[in-house]
Amino acid sequence: MTTTRGSCLCGDLCFEASLPTKWVAHCHCTLCQRAHGAAVVTWVGFDDGQVRINDPQARLQWYASTPGAERGFCARCGTTLFFRSHRWPGELHIVRSNFDGPLDREPQVHVHYDSRAPWLVPGDDGLARRAGDGGG
Repeated sequence: MTTTRGSCLCGDLCFEASLPTKWVAHCHCTLCQRAHGAAVVTWVGFDDGQVRINDPQARLQWYASTPGAERGFCARCGTTLFFRSHRWPGELHIVRSNFDGPLDREPQVHVHYDSRAPWLVPGDDGLARRAGDGGG
């Protein structure tokens, strides 16, 4: 079984995930934009059982960003790493940029494209652009 690792900015909160991933998607929703201070956030979907979180300093905090959904972040450095929701039970979504290396797939789709930041014009990457149907 192949595993991949990652961490927050300060390194106090680490994770290990067993491949394969379920999906990889660029999310343009306004909640992701605000939570990350970025125009787009790329998420990686895993089944809960594929992910092990290493948090010896008890840095992981969860914020209820909307009813039935939470974003997990490091209380020391503020890095948002995780997303979980009743909409996708049994899944944990992890921010792609927090992985240390390559994954088994590249992004497959843009989601919530209808709420994208108007000041960023994505290039033509050939991926489908969907309105409001997934992501973080």
